[in-house]
Amino acid sequence: MYDLNKSETSVNPIPLVRKKSRGFVWFFLALVIMALAAGFIAGGAYYRSALDYLKKANILPQNSPMEETGTALSEEQPQYVPQTTQEETIVGVVRDYSPAVVSIIISKDVPVIEKYYISPFEGFEGFPRMEIPQYRQKGTELQQVGGGSGFIVASDGMIVTNRHVVSDDEAEYTVYTQDGKKYPARVLAKDSIQDIAVLKIEGTEPFSTVKLGDSNNIQIGQTVIAIGNALGEFNNTVSVGVISGLSRTITAGGGGTTETLENIIQTDAAINSGNSGGPLFNLKGEVIGVNTAMAGNAQNIGFAIPVNVAVRDINQVKSNGKITYPFLGVNYTIIDDTIQKENNLPVNYGAWIISSDKSSAVVAGSAAEIAGLKNKDIILEFAGEKIGKNNTLSSAIMKRSPQDKVILKIMRDGQTLELEAILGERE
Repeated sequence: MYDLNKSETSVNPIPLVRKKSRGFVWFFLALVIMALAAGFIAGGAYYRSALDYLKKANILPQNSPMEETGTALSEEQPQYVPQTTQEETIVGVVRDYSPAVVSIIISKDVPVIEKYYISPFEGFEGFPRMEIPQYRQKGTELQQVGGGSGFIVASDGMIVTNRHVVSDDEAEYTVYTQDGKKYPARVLAKDSIQDIAVLKIEGTEPFSTVKLGDSNNIQIGQTVIAIGNALGEFNNTVSVGVISGLSRTITAGGGGTTETLENIIQTDAAINSGNSGGPLFNLKGEVIGVNTAMAGNAQNIGFAIPVNVAVRDINQVKSNGKITYPFLGVNYTIIDDTIQKENNLPVNYGAWIISSDKSSAVVAGSAAEIAGLKNKDIILEFAGEKIGKNNTLSSAIMKRSPQDKVILKIMRDGQTLELEAILGERE
């Protein structure tokens, strides 16, 4: 009989059992690892084939965000995919022409005010010490006092903006381009009738430019894009809307001045303070207007000057170095049904030459006086154009040039006459 307690001669079965268990465990783990590896490989292949299938079926875009999740299957960066053709067009216009839209910073020497204290009882014994604040000027300091927008129309740095942006002759103007560069700028000319001014960057490098369109062909409802320095803080801000009205007449004010602007474009593209002077684009990437004003008591009602006005000014600055206008020389009121009834006039249209005070409504020495126009004459036609609410006398004059010879059809004391006038010039 075997004595199980003698280890010297007997074989202990327990160590043999442990050796067999370890070998089985390692074999099992190896099988599990191989299975997992095969699963990952097969899963990755299936995942890729599934993505390819979904793409071919147009269920997923060609650069799906799914490719960036989990295991990195592609090193390509995701690309923007426009949702509509119009969206793609807008993005393209903004990308191509934003570099030509600039911010205009207005700087001026302003007084530096110093605060100090005085004691009215200084040197008197028995009185409590009191300090009363006082203020005095301690020199001046160049500070930013305003800002606006503009757009470059020539590679040499010629810029169009609003006249009211650069109205201060004592201020300094600095232009910031989209890439953060800044340049000093000088005012070349200001339009005395329309809210347009032309500047020149003091720099030599070629600058990005915009394309100028034709504002005579725009339609109510067409999509427009406004770009500008919104609120004087957010450079190259983009807003999109439609042309919501044409041939508006507005009275715009700011900085203590007001002016009446005619034949203005109305848009619901957001135009904020600081957008003044910025471009209004169509979807072809052409500038069709110069943003100039907003209705403060409304939501998204903004106004722009037709770009053809700016084109006229640009051409005059290039050829003559200044902006001039044809000048007739009369004060007038446009006649309508109400004016006709209240003043017992013979017609309900035309420009009634009349002054608001006792002075003459015909400017002395002007083309009007030389032609023979008198107070209370009614100009019925100017160069063949009927004058009325939809075509004011000033609008008709603006279509002409200084020294143009025009025929005026007028009514005087119930009689119709024709007079010839040679238009004068004014800056």
